[in-house]
Amino acid sequence: MQGTFRYPDGSEYTGDWNEDGQRHGLGHLVFSDHAKYRGRFENGLFAGLGCITYPDGSKYDGEFSQGRFHGLGVFTRCDGMKYDGQFQDGKICGLGLLTFTDGSHGLPRNEGHFENNKLIRREKCTDIIRKAISCAERAKVQQI
Repeated sequence: MQGTFRYPDGSEYTGDWNEDGQRHGLGHLVFSDHAKYRGRFENGLFAGLGCITYPDGSKYDGEFSQGRFHGLGVFTRCDGMKYDGQFQDGKICGLGLLTFTDGSHGLPRNEGHFENNKLIRREKCTDIIRKAISCAERAKVQQI
């Protein structure tokens, strides 16, 4: 079923619900701090494709699991710096590419394997970057 619910903290959800009264399916959640999530929910949590925008202008477009960035996606900071690639449990983890605010990737290039938000090993990962960008684009065009 579909509907809108306003939470006591001022957050508001509009979208699909499951039989247990949890956000489930496609929906749009506006938090009390004005952060906004648009995408899929599973048993109340962000899951599958989605987009979240924070009050400072930072945003993430891509895959979620258990309410966290998980899988492929693109995270863009409010200053324009961005990471295209793999995420795990809400952190930059796996293969990806870091792009600085001036559009450069650093010298040497910041592309390769990341763990805990840090570049551990430089390597080409063109295919993962392409897939992350494609995933982010699919997340943006979902119909809610």
